Amino acid sequence: MTAHAAEPAPVVPPMPERTPKALREAIMQNTPQLLPDFDEHWKWAVADAYDISTVPAFMARWWGEYAIARDPKLDAHVSGLERRAAESTELAEAKACLEEVSHIRHRVQRLEPGQ
Repeated sequence: MTAHAAEPAPVVPPMPERTPKALREAIMQNTPQLLPDFDEHWKWAVADAYDISTVPAFMARWWGEYAIARDPKLDAHVSGLERRAAESTELAEAKACLEEVSHIRHRVQRLEPGQ
């Protein structure tokens, strides 16, 4: 019998430059499941609105979405916490789960390009 080496953990891609174009490219390459929502949000929030003042809020949202989605373990953890909160019949448990999700979302906002 041959021993099989454990599969290496997937490499989490680095964060891109903090521009809409670079973020879209990173999403396209690493988390393509996010691309339709990213493009739709861009269209109505920025392009169709003819309002570039909305770009910082748009970038904050999608910076966090990509930061979580690019890491399968973190993405599964956040999804699990959100699912537990939704299914919980105990207010304290639901609150604790959502507070942890909030802390994670705030932490990923502080990621810099290349991290």
